[in-house]
This record gives sequence, structure tokens and C-alpha cells, in this order.
Amino acid sequence: MTNLADAVADALDSFRIELPSWGFANTGTRFGKFLQPAAAATIEEKFSDAAQVHALTGACPTLALHVLWDFPSGLDSVATVAALADRHGVRPGSINPNVFEGQEYKHGSFANPDASVRRAALQHVRDSVEIGRRLGSRDVSLWFADGSNYPGTANIRARKRLFEEGLRAAHAALADTQRLLVEYKPFEPAFYHTDIADWGMALHLARCAGPRARVLVDTGHHYSAQNIEQIVAWLLDERMLGGFHFNDRRYADDDLTLGSIDPYQVFRIFHEIRFFEWETGGRADVAYMIDQSHNLKGKIEAMIQTVAVAQQIFARAALVDHAALAQAQSRSDLVAAEMLLQDAFATDVRPAIAEWRRARGVPADPLAAFRESGYLERITEQRRHRAASPSSSYA
Repeated sequence: MTNLADAVADALDSFRIELPSWGFANTGTRFGKFLQPAAAATIEEKFSDAAQVHALTGACPTLALHVLWDFPSGLDSVATVAALADRHGVRPGSINPNVFEGQEYKHGSFANPDASVRRAALQHVRDSVEIGRRLGSRDVSLWFADGSNYPGTANIRARKRLFEEGLRAAHAALADTQRLLVEYKPFEPAFYHTDIADWGMALHLARCAGPRARVLVDTGHHYSAQNIEQIVAWLLDERMLGGFHFNDRRYADDDLTLGSIDPYQVFRIFHEIRFFEWETGGRADVAYMIDQSHNLKGKIEAMIQTVAVAQQIFARAALVDHAALAQAQSRSDLVAAEMLLQDAFATDVRPAIAEWRRARGVPADPLAAFRESGYLERITEQRRHRAASPSSSYA
């Protein structure tokens, strides 16, 4: 093996990226859905589809679960989910509460002016923490739609204090092995103000919550042209980066497949993490997760595509010569420093990745292997004739 192949293999051996259960279901936009006959409608179908992606990529041993959509009976659904995980060989991953879809959350959840709604939202999060504890899931991932659409209609400072209170109470329910991940989003569905609008607000609230709370970065949750890798670098230095929801975007929260618009941005993010690890001599405790809404692409193919692209970009980031980069930065050699990144990004790592896959019993071309497997044709035939089922995802 060449040095490049060794570096790629070392990087991919440590790289795991979590699949989202909702990514296998019919999803869409605020305007509706385009239904796919092979889309998963039940948690069993989601586990089955996720197992296919993991078998073909070797990188996705866990499935992020959504409490409202995947646990229809709440805590009583835990045994069913655990059995499905064992059957399909994919472990339960992050647990995602839903405090945004119910009618009671029209004016918010943790920041709702109605104390009874706040109590209900907190209890749902506590139940989600307990679901995660029973399943052995470490991360409880919190995204809040709380905010307002018109000036003067909400007390922004009071809502901030309510979030501090609610997150402290949620953190108190954690087991010693669990974490809270606090996500942020600048707008949508709230368009005048969002209660957790940026990484600074999320950082503050995570610190208020307690020592096992961290910030979650969704790559689509930023304003256009925002420097996401700078945010990543700051959160790493503060030891407060907990995880990612990876997707790509052209305008706002487009939830496109990873790298479809700007793969170099993803590379720059991975580079900051690898550079931090080189500087500190340790692994960054960061959870990599996918959160995309490929409502036009085939569900499983789009997931395989994103995982394969993530592996390629992560492998390229592992090729940066950090010692040479540190030296170039110290002497302000701008061209040399930049070229170290650009040369690594331009490297064709696909042959090395194919070699890594063959050595580990994974198809060299996962997408081609999936298309040849007949799995899509089988599930399309099995699922196309069923009656329309309730939504198991957003939109």
C-alpha cells in the first residue's frame, strides 16, 4: 500500500456517519410531497433500508430515531425498536424529540407563554431521554422551532430565560453516559426571531444546561456565505462541539445531499476537525449525522451517495500535512498554506477507498452494488400496493 492508501484507510477506519430514519420516508417541502413507492413507512422498513446502506458502505452502524414518528407508543415502543435493531444489525443512534409539530406548539415549546405547554414539552424531552437510556443511545438531539413572526409579539428576553430553565431541567434527566445536543437555526418556521438562532445562543444555552450539553451544527442552518468552518473551529477550541447534521444547500435550509453544491466547504469543516486533533493529540468527540430531505432522488440511493461523498471528503482532509501547514502559517506563507489544502482536496482518493472497501468485504462501488442487488425492485413491489399510511416524517 502507498502512503496515500495508508492515510485513507486509517481515516476511514475511524469514520462513522449516522443515518436518519426520516431520510428513508417520504419527505418534501412546505408545499407538499412527491411520494415514492419504495419509501419506508414503518420503523421496520427504515431499519431494513438503513441496514442495506450500512452493508454496502461499512460506515453507518447507527440509525437516528425520531420519537414522534418512530415510537408511536412512546416508551412502550422501546422493546419493538430494540428488537428491530438486533434483527437488522443497526444500533439505535441519536434520539430526536419532537416539540414542533403538535398543535399545542403553535406559540412555542420550552418558550411557550403557557406554562402547561412548557411542562408538556419538558416531559416529552424527559421521555425521550429515558427512551435513549433504555436503548443505550448516548445523544438526545434537540431542535426547537420556537420563535415569532411579528415584532412585539414575544418577550425575547423572557423566552431566553425560559429556555435556560427548560434545558437545565432536561439535562438533569440525563444518565451519566448521555449528552444533550442543542441545535440552532436562524429562521424557519419562525421568520421574525428564532429563540436559538445561531451558534452563540446555542453555546450559551448548552453551558446553562449543564456539563453534558454540547452544540449541534446543521450545515444548512446558516446565512448565505457564513463561514461554518470558523464556527466549528471556535466550538472545538471551547470543547463544545457535539455533532453535525450534514446536508448541502444553495439558498437556505435546502437539505440537499452532501457535497452536491459545495464539497469544498465540507472539506474545510473536516479539515478543521483533523487539524484540531493533530494540535491536541486526541480525538474530537464529535457525532457525524446525516439530515437531508431527498424528496426527488431515490431514498436509499441518495443516502448511499451522501455516505460515499462523505467518505471521499473525509479521506481527502486526512491528507493535509499538518506540520507543514503549521509552519507555513507561522511564517505567513499564504500561498503555501492554501495550496496544502487545495492539493489535498484535489487528490483522487477513489482508488484508495475502493481498495479499503475490498479489504473489509464491502463493495468497491456501493451504488452500483445496490442497483445490482434487486433490493429496490423487491421493496417497490412489496410497498407500492399498500394503503396510504400516516406521515412518518416532516412535510
